[in-house]
Amino acid sequence: MTVPRTDPAAFDRRPLHERIAADLRDQIMSGVLAPGARIPSTVQLKERFEASGASVQKALQLLKDEGLAVGRAGASVTVRAHRQHTLRPASSLAPASPGAPYPWLTEAGKEGSPPGRSTLLEVATTTPPADVAEVLNLPVGTEQCVVRRQLLSLDEEPAELVASYYPLDIARGTALMERRKIRGGTPALLTELGFPPRRSVDRVSARVPTQDQCTALRLPGNLPVLRTLRVVHSETGRPVEATVMVKAGHLYEVQYEFAVE
Repeated sequence: MTVPRTDPAAFDRRPLHERIAADLRDQIMSGVLAPGARIPSTVQLKERFEASGASVQKALQLLKDEGLAVGRAGASVTVRAHRQHTLRPASSLAPASPGAPYPWLTEAGKEGSPPGRSTLLEVATTTPPADVAEVLNLPVGTEQCVVRRQLLSLDEEPAELVASYYPLDIARGTALMERRKIRGGTPALLTELGFPPRRSVDRVSARVPTQDQCTALRLPGNLPVLRTLRVVHSETGRPVEATVMVKAGHLYEVQYEFAVE
C-alpha cells in the first residue's frame, strides 16, 4: 500500500525556519551529523527545503543560539561538540558512601565533564502542587510539606531545576528543614531517619517551559523541557519524597534499564 504524500506545511504550522532547524536538530542529536561535521551548505539546504536563503540563515542561527552549531555568516557551519548528557535515574537513588558527594554530581561527572555543582535556592514549609500532594498521600491545598529547591549545574552552566518535597512528620526537626546542603544527599539522611529508599517511580513528560524555568536554565527559544516527577518509597512502601526535576529537552536524555524476569 502506498502512503499518500502530504504537504508538511498543511499540518506543521511553525515558520519554515523553525521546521528546518527541527530537522537539522534531530540529525545532530541522533548523531547523523556528528560533532565537527559540516552542516549542508546554504545552497543545499535551500534546495532540500525549498526555502529562501533568509529562512535557512534564520534556521542556522537558532542552532547556534542553542549551542549545537558554530560558524559565521557566509562561511561553513559545523556541528559543535555539544553538551548532551545521558542521565541514569537509578544511580542517584542509593545513599552515598560516607564523605562522598551527592550521587547526581558523581554520575554527571562520569561523562567526562567536570564535577557537577548544586546550589541550594530555598528551604521552606509549603503547600505542594496537587500532583505532588497526591503521590505523597497528603491533603491537597495544605502546608504539610517541606520543599528544598536546588539548581544543578554542569560545566558551570545551569542543567536542572530540582524541587524535593518531604512530609512534615518526616522532615520536622531534621536537616531537611535547614538551609544547608546535606552531606551525601537526602538518600543518606532518609536512611539515617529510618526511611531507606527502596523503590523509585518516575513520571516523565515534555512540557513548554515556564518563564522562571527559561530564565533559570537559560533556555533559548521555545524548546521543550523534560519534567520528571519522581516518587521515592521506603521499605514499608510509604512515599517519603517527591521530586520535580526540570531540564532542557534538547540537551539531556534519560536512560532506564529493565530486566526481564
